[in-house]
Amino acid sequence: MLLINPPAAKPSEPPAGIAKLAGALAAHGVPFRVLDANLEGLFYLLGRPGHAVDTWSRRAAKGLPKNIASLREPATYRSLDRYKRAVRDINRVLAVSGGTSGAVPGLADYQHKHWSPLRSADLIAAAEHPEQNPYYPWFSKRLSEILSEGPMQFVGLSLNYLSQALCAFAMIGYIRKEFPGLKIVLGGGLVSSWMKRPGWKDPFTCLVDHLVAGPGEVPLLSLLGVEVRNGEHFAPDYGSLPRDKYLSPGFILPYSGSSGCYWNKCSFCPETAEDNPYHPVPAHIAVEDIRSLVAGTKPVLLHLLDNSVSPALMAALAAEPPGVPWYGFARIGQDLTDLAYCEALKRSGCAMLKLGLESGDQGVLDRLQKGIDLDMASRVLKTLKQAGIAAYVYLLFGTPEESEAEARKTLEFTTAHADAIGFLNLAVFNMPVCSQEVKGYDTEKFYDGDLSLYTGFTHPRGWDRDVVRRFLDKDFKRHPAVSAILKKDPPVFTSNHASFFTRP
Repeated sequence: MLLINPPAAKPSEPPAGIAKLAGALAAHGVPFRVLDANLEGLFYLLGRPGHAVDTWSRRAAKGLPKNIASLREPATYRSLDRYKRAVRDINRVLAVSGGTSGAVPGLADYQHKHWSPLRSADLIAAAEHPEQNPYYPWFSKRLSEILSEGPMQFVGLSLNYLSQALCAFAMIGYIRKEFPGLKIVLGGGLVSSWMKRPGWKDPFTCLVDHLVAGPGEVPLLSLLGVEVRNGEHFAPDYGSLPRDKYLSPGFILPYSGSSGCYWNKCSFCPETAEDNPYHPVPAHIAVEDIRSLVAGTKPVLLHLLDNSVSPALMAALAAEPPGVPWYGFARIGQDLTDLAYCEALKRSGCAMLKLGLESGDQGVLDRLQKGIDLDMASRVLKTLKQAGIAAYVYLLFGTPEESEAEARKTLEFTTAHADAIGFLNLAVFNMPVCSQEVKGYDTEKFYDGDLSLYTGFTHPRGWDRDVVRRFLDKDFKRHPAVSAILKKDPPVFTSNHASFFTRP
Protein backbone atom coordinates (compact mmCIF):
# COMPACT_ATOMS: atom_id res chain seq x y z
CA MET A 1 0.00 0.00 0.00
CA LEU A 2 1.10 3.56 -0.69
CA LEU A 3 0.29 6.30 1.84
CA ILE A 4 0.42 9.89 0.54
CA ASN A 5 0.51 13.25 2.29
CA PRO A 6 -0.50 15.68 -0.52
CA PRO A 7 0.55 19.33 -0.90
CA ALA A 8 0.20 21.91 0.56
CA ALA A 9 0.59 22.13 4.34
CA LYS A 10 3.21 23.55 6.69
CA PRO A 11 6.47 21.67 5.99
CA SER A 12 7.81 22.08 9.53
CA GLU A 13 7.25 18.48 10.66
CA PRO A 14 6.14 15.12 9.27
CA PRO A 15 2.44 14.25 8.84
CA ALA A 16 1.24 12.65 12.05
CA GLY A 17 -1.79 10.95 10.48
CA ILE A 18 0.34 9.16 7.91
CA ALA A 19 2.75 8.07 10.66
CA LYS A 20 -0.15 6.64 12.69
CA LEU A 21 -1.41 4.67 9.68
CA ALA A 22 2.14 3.46 9.03
CA GLY A 23 2.37 2.28 12.62
CA ALA A 24 -0.86 0.29 12.28
CA LEU A 25 0.27 -1.33 9.04
CA ALA A 26 3.73 -2.12 10.41
CA ALA A 27 2.23 -3.69 13.54
CA HIS A 28 0.35 -6.17 11.34
CA GLY A 29 3.13 -6.86 8.87
CA VAL A 30 1.38 -5.15 5.95
CA PRO A 31 3.91 -3.91 3.32
CA PHE A 32 3.62 -0.19 2.64
CA ARG A 33 5.38 2.84 1.21
CA VAL A 34 5.08 6.42 2.43
CA LEU A 35 5.28 9.50 0.23
CA ASP A 36 5.35 12.95 1.80
CA ALA A 37 4.33 14.63 -1.45
CA ASN A 38 3.94 17.90 0.42
CA LEU A 39 7.64 18.01 1.26
CA GLU A 40 8.99 16.52 -1.97
CA GLY A 41 6.67 18.65 -4.08
CA LEU A 42 7.76 21.77 -2.24
CA PHE A 43 11.38 21.23 -3.16
CA TYR A 44 10.42 20.39 -6.73
CA LEU A 45 8.68 23.78 -7.10
CA LEU A 46 11.54 25.60 -5.40
CA GLY A 47 13.98 23.96 -7.80
CA ARG A 48 12.14 24.92 -10.98
CA PRO A 49 13.42 27.69 -13.24
CA GLY A 50 11.96 30.89 -11.84
CA HIS A 51 9.39 33.23 -13.31
CA ALA A 52 10.72 36.24 -11.39
CA VAL A 53 9.75 39.52 -13.04
CA ASP A 54 10.18 41.90 -10.10
CA THR A 55 13.01 42.86 -7.75
CA TRP A 56 11.65 40.99 -4.73
CA SER A 57 11.17 37.75 -6.69
CA ARG A 58 14.66 37.93 -8.21
CA ARG A 59 16.24 38.62 -4.82
CA ALA A 60 14.24 35.80 -3.20
CA ALA A 61 15.25 33.33 -5.92
CA LYS A 62 18.91 34.27 -5.59
CA GLY A 63 18.88 33.82 -1.83
CA LEU A 64 16.78 30.64 -1.83
CA PRO A 65 19.48 28.09 -0.85
CA LYS A 66 20.65 30.30 1.99
CA ASN A 67 17.09 30.89 3.24
CA ILE A 68 16.24 27.18 3.21
CA ALA A 69 19.41 26.40 5.14
CA SER A 70 18.71 29.19 7.61
CA LEU A 71 15.34 27.71 8.64
CA ARG A 72 17.22 24.56 9.65
CA GLU A 73 19.74 26.49 11.76
CA PRO A 74 18.97 27.12 15.46
CA ALA A 75 20.81 30.46 15.25
CA THR A 76 18.13 31.84 12.92
CA TYR A 77 15.56 31.54 15.70
CA ARG A 78 17.50 34.04 17.78
CA SER A 79 16.66 36.76 15.25
CA LEU A 80 12.98 37.13 14.40
CA ASP A 81 13.75 39.62 11.64
CA ARG A 82 16.13 37.20 9.93
CA TYR A 83 13.59 34.41 10.29
CA LYS A 84 10.74 36.51 8.87
CA ARG A 85 12.77 37.50 5.84
CA ALA A 86 13.73 33.88 5.10
CA VAL A 87 10.13 32.65 5.37
CA ARG A 88 8.69 35.46 3.26
CA ASP A 89 11.33 35.11 0.57
CA ILE A 90 10.79 31.35 0.29
CA ASN A 91 7.06 31.95 0.11
CA ARG A 92 7.64 34.49 -2.65
CA VAL A 93 9.57 31.98 -4.75
CA LEU A 94 6.72 29.51 -4.35
CA ALA A 95 4.08 32.10 -5.25
CA VAL A 96 5.66 32.76 -8.65
CA SER A 97 6.43 29.06 -9.28
CA GLY A 98 2.86 28.40 -10.40
CA GLY A 99 3.57 30.25 -13.64
CA THR A 100 0.52 30.46 -15.90
CA SER A 101 -1.24 27.45 -14.35
CA GLY A 102 -3.67 29.63 -12.40
CA ALA A 103 -2.27 28.22 -9.16
CA VAL A 104 -0.61 30.17 -6.38
CA PRO A 105 1.35 27.75 -4.16
CA GLY A 106 2.73 28.68 -0.75
CA LEU A 107 4.51 27.20 2.24
CA ALA A 108 1.20 26.54 3.98
CA ASP A 109 -1.34 27.25 1.26
CA TYR A 110 -2.43 26.47 -2.27
CA GLN A 111 -4.94 28.65 -4.11
CA HIS A 112 -6.26 28.61 -7.63
CA LYS A 113 -7.67 31.53 -9.60
CA HIS A 114 -10.58 29.53 -10.98
CA TRP A 115 -11.01 26.36 -8.89
CA SER A 116 -12.12 26.24 -5.28
CA PRO A 117 -11.63 23.35 -2.81
CA LEU A 118 -15.13 24.15 -1.53
CA ARG A 119 -16.77 22.96 -4.76
CA SER A 120 -16.87 19.26 -5.56
CA ALA A 121 -17.16 20.09 -9.27
CA ASP A 122 -13.83 21.95 -9.10
CA LEU A 123 -12.14 19.06 -7.31
CA ILE A 124 -13.41 16.71 -9.99
CA ALA A 125 -12.13 19.16 -12.63
CA ALA A 126 -8.71 19.12 -10.94
CA ALA A 127 -8.77 15.32 -11.18
CA GLU A 128 -9.82 15.39 -14.83
CA HIS A 129 -6.97 17.76 -15.72
CA PRO A 130 -4.04 16.81 -13.45
CA GLU A 131 -1.57 18.14 -16.01
CA GLN A 132 -2.70 21.67 -15.13
CA ASN A 133 -1.39 21.30 -11.58
CA PRO A 134 2.07 22.90 -11.10
CA TYR A 135 3.22 19.78 -9.19
CA TYR A 136 2.22 17.50 -12.10
CA PRO A 137 5.67 17.10 -13.75
CA TRP A 138 6.99 15.92 -10.40
CA PHE A 139 4.16 13.74 -9.08
CA SER A 140 3.42 12.05 -12.42
CA LYS A 141 7.02 10.83 -12.57
CA ARG A 142 7.30 10.05 -8.84
CA LEU A 143 4.03 8.14 -8.61
CA SER A 144 4.82 6.21 -11.77
CA GLU A 145 8.16 5.14 -10.28
CA ILE A 146 6.66 3.99 -6.98
CA LEU A 147 3.54 2.33 -8.36
CA SER A 148 5.50 0.47 -11.03
CA GLU A 149 7.97 -1.06 -8.57
CA GLY A 150 5.83 -3.97 -7.53
CA PRO A 151 2.33 -5.27 -6.80
CA MET A 152 0.18 -2.78 -4.93
CA GLN A 153 -3.57 -2.80 -4.36
CA PHE A 154 -4.34 0.38 -2.46
CA VAL A 155 -3.31 4.02 -2.46
CA GLY A 156 -4.36 6.10 0.56
CA LEU A 157 -4.32 9.89 0.70
CA SER A 158 -4.57 11.82 3.97
CA LEU A 159 -6.53 15.03 3.36
CA ASN A 160 -6.63 17.27 6.42
CA TYR A 161 -6.70 20.84 5.13
CA LEU A 162 -8.49 22.76 2.38
CA SER A 163 -5.06 23.79 1.11
CA GLN A 164 -4.41 20.13 0.19
CA ALA A 165 -7.66 19.36 -1.60
CA LEU A 166 -6.99 20.53 -5.18
CA CYS A 167 -3.57 18.88 -5.28
CA ALA A 168 -4.89 15.69 -3.70
CA PHE A 169 -7.54 15.39 -6.40
CA ALA A 170 -5.03 16.14 -9.16
CA MET A 171 -2.98 13.20 -7.86
CA ILE A 172 -6.11 11.05 -7.59
CA GLY A 173 -7.00 11.88 -11.20
CA TYR A 174 -3.54 10.87 -12.40
CA ILE A 175 -3.62 7.59 -10.48
CA ARG A 176 -7.12 6.78 -11.72
CA LYS A 177 -6.08 7.33 -15.34
CA GLU A 178 -2.68 5.65 -15.29
CA PHE A 179 -3.29 2.88 -12.73
CA PRO A 180 -7.01 2.10 -13.02
CA GLY A 181 -6.68 -1.19 -11.15
CA LEU A 182 -5.65 0.44 -7.89
CA LYS A 183 -8.16 1.11 -5.11
CA ILE A 184 -8.05 4.70 -3.86
CA VAL A 185 -8.81 5.45 -0.20
CA LEU A 186 -9.32 9.03 0.98
CA GLY A 187 -9.36 9.99 4.65
CA GLY A 188 -8.18 12.70 7.04
CA GLY A 189 -9.71 15.54 9.03
CA LEU A 190 -11.23 17.40 6.08
CA VAL A 191 -12.85 14.25 4.68
CA SER A 192 -14.26 13.47 8.13
CA SER A 193 -15.83 16.93 8.29
CA TRP A 194 -17.30 16.57 4.78
CA MET A 195 -18.93 13.30 5.75
CA LYS A 196 -20.50 14.87 8.86
CA ARG A 197 -22.24 17.59 6.81
CA PRO A 198 -26.06 17.42 6.94
CA GLY A 199 -27.41 15.55 3.93
CA TRP A 200 -23.97 14.40 2.81
CA LYS A 201 -23.92 12.55 -0.51
CA ASP A 202 -20.59 11.35 -1.86
CA PRO A 203 -19.85 13.26 -5.11
CA PHE A 204 -16.57 11.41 -5.71
CA THR A 205 -17.73 7.85 -6.38
CA CYS A 206 -16.23 7.99 -9.88
CA LEU A 207 -12.79 8.80 -8.45
CA VAL A 208 -12.47 7.43 -4.92
CA ASP A 209 -13.25 3.87 -3.90
CA HIS A 210 -13.44 4.43 -0.15
CA LEU A 211 -13.94 7.53 2.00
CA VAL A 212 -12.95 7.15 5.65
CA ALA A 213 -14.27 9.32 8.48
CA GLY A 214 -12.48 9.65 11.81
CA PRO A 215 -9.30 7.80 12.87
CA GLY A 216 -8.33 5.69 9.88
CA GLU A 217 -6.23 2.86 11.33
CA VAL A 218 -9.01 0.33 11.96
CA PRO A 219 -11.03 1.08 8.77
CA LEU A 220 -7.87 0.86 6.68
CA LEU A 221 -6.83 -2.46 8.18
CA SER A 222 -10.35 -3.78 7.67
CA LEU A 223 -10.22 -2.82 3.98
CA LEU A 224 -7.00 -4.79 3.73
CA GLY A 225 -8.63 -7.82 5.33
CA VAL A 226 -6.70 -7.55 8.60
CA GLU A 227 -8.53 -8.40 11.81
CA VAL A 228 -7.96 -5.88 14.60
CA ARG A 229 -8.13 -6.83 18.25
CA ASN A 230 -10.54 -4.81 20.37
CA GLY A 231 -8.77 -1.84 21.94
CA GLU A 232 -5.53 -2.44 20.03
CA HIS A 233 -3.12 0.51 20.20
CA PHE A 234 -0.87 1.61 17.36
CA ALA A 235 2.17 3.77 18.04
CA PRO A 236 3.11 6.06 15.13
CA ASP A 237 5.97 5.04 12.85
CA TYR A 238 8.16 7.83 11.44
CA GLY A 239 10.81 5.50 10.04
CA SER A 240 9.68 5.91 6.42
CA LEU A 241 9.60 9.72 6.50
CA PRO A 242 12.58 12.01 5.67
CA ARG A 243 13.10 13.38 9.16
CA ASP A 244 16.01 15.68 8.28
CA LYS A 245 14.34 17.47 5.35
CA TYR A 246 11.69 19.57 7.08
CA LEU A 247 11.99 23.32 7.50
CA SER A 248 12.78 23.44 11.20
CA PRO A 249 15.98 23.55 13.29
CA GLY A 250 15.90 19.80 13.83
CA PHE A 251 13.25 17.09 13.82
CA ILE A 252 9.88 17.98 15.38
CA LEU A 253 8.08 14.89 16.69
CA PRO A 254 4.26 15.09 16.45
CA TYR A 255 2.30 12.86 18.82
CA SER A 256 -1.40 12.64 19.60
CA GLY A 257 -2.44 11.40 23.02
CA SER A 258 -6.13 11.39 22.11
CA SER A 259 -8.74 11.96 19.44
CA GLY A 260 -11.72 14.19 20.09
CA CYS A 261 -11.92 16.56 23.07
CA TYR A 262 -12.36 15.62 26.71
CA TRP A 263 -14.36 18.82 27.46
CA ASN A 264 -16.59 18.58 24.36
CA LYS A 265 -19.20 21.06 25.60
CA CYS A 266 -18.36 24.34 23.85
CA SER A 267 -21.14 25.82 21.73
CA PHE A 268 -20.45 25.95 17.99
CA CYS A 269 -17.28 23.84 18.35
CA PRO A 270 -16.71 21.60 15.30
CA GLU A 271 -15.77 18.71 17.60
CA THR A 272 -19.15 19.02 19.33
CA ALA A 273 -21.06 19.76 16.13
CA GLU A 274 -19.60 16.69 14.38
CA ASP A 275 -20.19 14.55 17.47
CA ASN A 276 -16.63 13.28 17.52
CA PRO A 277 -16.08 10.92 20.47
CA TYR A 278 -13.18 11.33 22.86
CA HIS A 279 -10.68 8.47 22.81
CA PRO A 280 -7.58 8.99 24.97
CA VAL A 281 -4.46 6.89 24.86
CA PRO A 282 -3.89 5.81 28.50
CA ALA A 283 -1.33 8.20 29.94
CA HIS A 284 1.21 5.49 30.81
CA ILE A 285 1.04 4.09 27.26
CA ALA A 286 1.39 7.58 25.76
CA VAL A 287 4.48 8.19 27.90
CA GLU A 288 5.95 4.87 26.74
CA ASP A 289 5.23 5.78 23.11
CA ILE A 290 6.86 9.17 23.52
CA ARG A 291 9.92 7.75 25.28
CA SER A 292 10.44 5.20 22.51
CA LEU A 293 9.85 7.74 19.72
CA VAL A 294 12.21 10.27 21.29
CA ALA A 295 14.92 7.63 21.58
CA GLY A 296 14.43 6.57 17.97
CA THR A 297 14.06 9.95 16.26
CA LYS A 298 16.19 12.30 18.43
CA PRO A 299 13.82 15.27 18.06
CA VAL A 300 14.51 18.85 19.10
CA LEU A 301 10.84 19.37 19.99
CA LEU A 302 7.77 17.28 20.87
CA HIS A 303 4.48 18.60 19.46
CA LEU A 304 1.43 17.24 21.29
CA LEU A 305 -1.46 17.37 18.81
CA ASP A 306 -4.40 16.80 21.16
CA ASN A 307 -7.33 19.22 20.99
CA SER A 308 -6.50 19.60 24.65
CA VAL A 309 -3.77 17.64 26.41
CA SER A 310 -5.46 15.85 29.28
CA PRO A 311 -4.47 16.64 32.88
CA ALA A 312 -3.54 12.95 33.21
CA LEU A 313 -1.04 13.11 30.36
CA MET A 314 0.44 16.40 31.55
CA ALA A 315 0.88 15.00 35.04
CA ALA A 316 2.50 11.87 33.57
CA LEU A 317 4.93 14.00 31.54
CA ALA A 318 5.76 16.02 34.64
CA ALA A 319 6.48 12.79 36.52
CA GLU A 320 8.41 11.18 33.64
CA PRO A 321 9.91 13.95 31.45
CA PRO A 322 10.25 13.03 27.76
CA GLY A 323 13.80 14.41 27.64
CA VAL A 324 12.97 17.00 25.00
CA PRO A 325 11.12 20.37 24.99
CA TRP A 326 7.39 20.04 24.28
CA TYR A 327 4.25 22.08 23.69
CA GLY A 328 0.54 21.62 22.97
CA PHE A 329 -3.00 22.83 23.68
CA ALA A 330 -4.20 22.83 27.28
CA ARG A 331 -7.47 23.82 28.89
CA ILE A 332 -7.42 26.71 31.32
CA GLY A 333 -8.03 25.02 34.66
CA GLN A 334 -7.26 25.06 38.36
CA ASP A 335 -4.18 22.85 37.96
CA LEU A 336 -2.40 25.56 35.95
CA THR A 337 -2.79 28.05 38.81
CA ASP A 338 -0.48 25.89 40.97
CA LEU A 339 3.05 27.29 40.67
CA ALA A 340 4.72 24.07 41.87
CA TYR A 341 2.81 22.08 39.26
CA CYS A 342 3.70 24.52 36.47
CA GLU A 343 7.34 24.49 37.55
CA ALA A 344 7.24 20.68 37.32
CA LEU A 345 5.84 21.00 33.78
CA LYS A 346 8.64 23.42 32.96
CA ARG A 347 11.28 21.01 34.30
CA SER A 348 9.72 18.26 32.17
CA GLY A 349 10.42 20.36 29.07
CA CYS A 350 7.16 22.29 28.62
CA ALA A 351 8.18 25.33 26.57
CA MET A 352 4.75 26.64 25.60
CA LEU A 353 1.06 25.96 26.14
CA LYS A 354 -1.63 27.00 23.69
CA LEU A 355 -4.72 28.26 25.49
CA GLY A 356 -8.16 28.67 23.90
CA LEU A 357 -9.38 31.61 25.96
CA GLU A 358 -11.68 32.90 23.14
CA SER A 359 -13.10 35.91 25.05
CA GLY A 360 -12.26 38.31 27.85
CA ASP A 361 -15.92 38.67 28.83
CA GLN A 362 -17.29 36.26 31.43
CA GLY A 363 -20.83 36.39 30.07
CA VAL A 364 -19.67 35.35 26.61
CA LEU A 365 -17.63 32.47 28.05
CA ASP A 366 -20.58 31.27 30.10
CA ARG A 367 -23.02 31.44 27.19
CA LEU A 368 -20.56 29.55 24.98
CA GLN A 369 -20.22 26.90 27.72
CA LYS A 370 -16.45 27.25 27.70
CA GLY A 371 -16.15 26.27 31.35
CA ILE A 372 -13.55 29.03 31.86
CA ASP A 373 -13.49 31.49 34.73
CA LEU A 374 -11.73 34.76 33.87
CA ASP A 375 -10.26 35.16 37.34
CA MET A 376 -8.80 31.68 36.99
CA ALA A 377 -7.56 32.51 33.48
CA SER A 378 -5.78 35.54 34.91
CA ARG A 379 -4.08 33.40 37.55
CA VAL A 380 -3.13 30.77 34.94
CA LEU A 381 -1.42 33.34 32.72
CA LYS A 382 0.48 34.84 35.64
CA THR A 383 1.51 31.42 36.97
CA LEU A 384 2.74 30.21 33.59
CA LYS A 385 4.71 33.42 33.22
CA GLN A 386 6.29 32.92 36.64
CA ALA A 387 7.15 29.29 35.79
CA GLY A 388 8.78 30.30 32.51
CA ILE A 389 6.19 28.68 30.20
CA ALA A 390 5.09 30.77 27.21
CA ALA A 391 1.35 31.23 26.62
CA TYR A 392 0.03 31.20 23.05
CA VAL A 393 -3.48 32.62 23.51
CA TYR A 394 -6.34 32.09 21.05
CA LEU A 395 -9.14 34.66 20.87
CA LEU A 396 -12.36 34.39 18.87
CA PHE A 397 -14.44 37.37 17.77
CA GLY A 398 -17.92 37.65 16.28
CA THR A 399 -19.69 34.75 18.01
CA PRO A 400 -23.46 35.17 18.37
CA GLU A 401 -22.92 35.77 22.09
CA GLU A 402 -20.63 38.76 21.56
CA SER A 403 -21.12 42.41 20.63
CA GLU A 404 -18.61 45.24 20.41
CA ALA A 405 -19.00 45.91 24.15
CA GLU A 406 -17.85 42.38 25.00
CA ALA A 407 -15.09 42.54 22.38
CA ARG A 408 -13.73 45.65 24.09
CA LYS A 409 -13.65 43.74 27.36
CA THR A 410 -11.50 41.16 25.57
CA LEU A 411 -9.19 43.99 24.56
CA GLU A 412 -9.05 45.18 28.17
CA PHE A 413 -8.26 41.67 29.46
CA THR A 414 -5.59 41.16 26.82
CA THR A 415 -3.81 44.45 27.50
CA ALA A 416 -3.99 43.90 31.26
CA HIS A 417 -2.17 40.56 30.81
CA ALA A 418 0.06 41.51 27.90
CA ASP A 419 3.25 40.81 29.86
CA ALA A 420 2.08 37.18 30.42
CA ILE A 421 0.94 36.51 26.83
CA GLY A 422 3.71 35.35 24.54
CA PHE A 423 1.74 35.03 21.32
CA LEU A 424 -1.79 35.77 20.06
CA ASN A 425 -4.04 34.14 17.50
CA LEU A 426 -7.01 36.30 16.51
CA ALA A 427 -9.83 34.59 14.63
CA VAL A 428 -13.22 35.65 13.29
CA PHE A 429 -16.05 33.24 14.11
CA ASN A 430 -17.42 30.85 11.47
CA MET A 431 -20.74 29.10 12.11
CA PRO A 432 -20.32 25.33 11.53
CA VAL A 433 -22.95 24.12 9.08
CA CYS A 434 -23.57 20.99 11.17
CA SER A 435 -23.88 22.87 14.48
CA GLN A 436 -27.03 22.22 16.50
CA GLU A 437 -27.16 25.91 17.39
CA VAL A 438 -27.44 26.96 13.73
CA LYS A 439 -31.20 26.27 13.83
CA GLY A 440 -31.74 29.34 15.99
CA TYR A 441 -30.39 31.84 13.45
CA ASP A 442 -31.29 33.22 10.07
CA THR A 443 -28.67 31.72 7.78
CA GLU A 444 -27.36 32.49 4.35
CA LYS A 445 -24.75 31.03 1.99
CA PHE A 446 -21.28 31.70 3.39
CA TYR A 447 -19.12 30.27 0.62
CA ASP A 448 -20.18 29.35 -2.89
CA GLY A 449 -19.55 25.65 -2.63
CA ASP A 450 -21.32 22.40 -1.78
CA LEU A 451 -18.43 21.33 0.46
CA SER A 452 -18.38 24.42 2.68
CA LEU A 453 -18.23 23.53 6.37
CA TYR A 454 -19.67 26.88 7.47
CA THR A 455 -22.80 28.91 6.94
CA GLY A 456 -23.39 32.63 7.05
CA PHE A 457 -25.84 33.94 9.64
CA THR A 458 -27.50 37.16 10.69
CA HIS A 459 -25.80 38.24 13.91
CA PRO A 460 -28.43 38.91 16.59
CA ARG A 461 -26.52 42.00 17.79
CA GLY A 462 -25.46 43.35 14.42
CA TRP A 463 -21.87 42.34 15.13
CA ASP A 464 -21.30 41.10 11.58
CA ARG A 465 -17.99 39.89 10.12
CA ASP A 466 -17.14 43.13 8.30
CA VAL A 467 -17.74 45.14 11.48
CA VAL A 468 -15.67 42.68 13.51
CA ARG A 469 -12.78 42.91 11.05
CA ARG A 470 -12.83 46.71 11.18
CA PHE A 471 -12.72 46.58 14.97
CA LEU A 472 -9.79 44.16 14.91
CA ASP A 473 -7.86 46.17 12.32
CA LYS A 474 -8.54 49.67 13.66
CA ASP A 475 -8.82 49.11 17.41
CA PHE A 476 -7.62 45.76 18.69
CA LYS A 477 -4.46 45.23 16.65
CA ARG A 478 -3.41 48.88 16.89
CA HIS A 479 -3.26 48.92 20.66
CA PRO A 480 0.47 49.19 21.45
CA ALA A 481 0.43 46.25 23.87
CA VAL A 482 -1.39 43.99 21.41
CA SER A 483 0.68 45.14 18.45
CA ALA A 484 3.88 44.26 20.31
CA ILE A 485 2.62 40.70 20.90
CA LEU A 486 1.44 40.19 17.32
CA LYS A 487 4.81 41.25 15.94
CA LYS A 488 6.41 38.28 17.74
CA ASP A 489 4.33 35.68 15.90
CA PRO A 490 6.36 33.66 13.35
CA PRO A 491 4.80 34.24 9.90
CA VAL A 492 3.27 31.22 8.09
CA PHE A 493 4.46 28.63 10.64
CA THR A 494 2.94 30.48 13.67
CA SER A 495 2.62 28.11 16.67
CA ASN A 496 4.59 25.34 14.94
CA HIS A 497 7.75 27.42 15.30
CA ALA A 498 6.77 29.78 18.12
CA SER A 499 8.33 27.76 20.94
CA PHE A 500 11.76 28.08 19.27
CA PHE A 501 11.52 31.80 20.01
CA THR A 502 10.82 31.24 23.72
CA ARG A 503 14.24 29.87 24.54
CA PRO A 504 16.86 32.08 26.23
